[in-house]
Amino acid sequence: MSFVESVNVGHTVDVPWGQLKRTAIDKRPVDRAVHVHTYGVGHDEIADLQHHGGPIQAVYAYAREDLDVWQGILGRELVPGQFGENLTTRGIDLNATRAGDRWRVGGALLEVSGVRIPCSVFQGFLGEKQWVKRFMLEGRPGPYLKVVEPGTVRAGDPIEVVERRDHDLTVALVFRALTTERHLVPRLAEEPRLDDFVARRLGTVSSATAS
Repeated sequence: MSFVESVNVGHTVDVPWGQLKRTAIDKRPVDRAVHVHTYGVGHDEIADLQHHGGPIQAVYAYAREDLDVWQGILGRELVPGQFGENLTTRGIDLNATRAGDRWRVGGALLEVSGVRIPCSVFQGFLGEKQWVKRFMLEGRPGPYLKVVEPGTVRAGDPIEVVERRDHDLTVALVFRALTTERHLVPRLAEEPRLDDFVARRLGTVSSATAS
């Protein structure tokens, strides 16, 4: 069974990394139901609204299974929320999920609307050398989710895939198209639910991944 292992939120703090020098990437688990709305998860904060947040990047999900892979690679414990994710999932291969798929999670209906692109703040928070490059090459980005129907979500809620799109544009493929295999970008037009995200990222991806 696929389910939410943890719901995580964070608050904006000053940091020494990135251009803005402020971030809310440090997400911590909450032990209650949280209202998921058009712009995010409960009172979760977003510091850099130019590159993060908004309706097409309202929720970020990362799989516990992928955190476990990174634990083995990095040789350190990774706790829920450590990659800045709002939902830590279990039992679903997020990177094989198709762009545009829709999930019922608790009382919310969510849509796979984009992918996480690593940046210098992510690298600074993890404290790993060449993290942006390593994250891109590993190809386990996790998806951004759009909130189609708001609702409450809590740890333990099942994840039900209620709509699967009829194409092979997986989260992993979308990530490669926007990072390491740019020749794949034209294929992203096959999924209209990606249009807003792709338009946004094609204007910012170069600066976001330069560090």
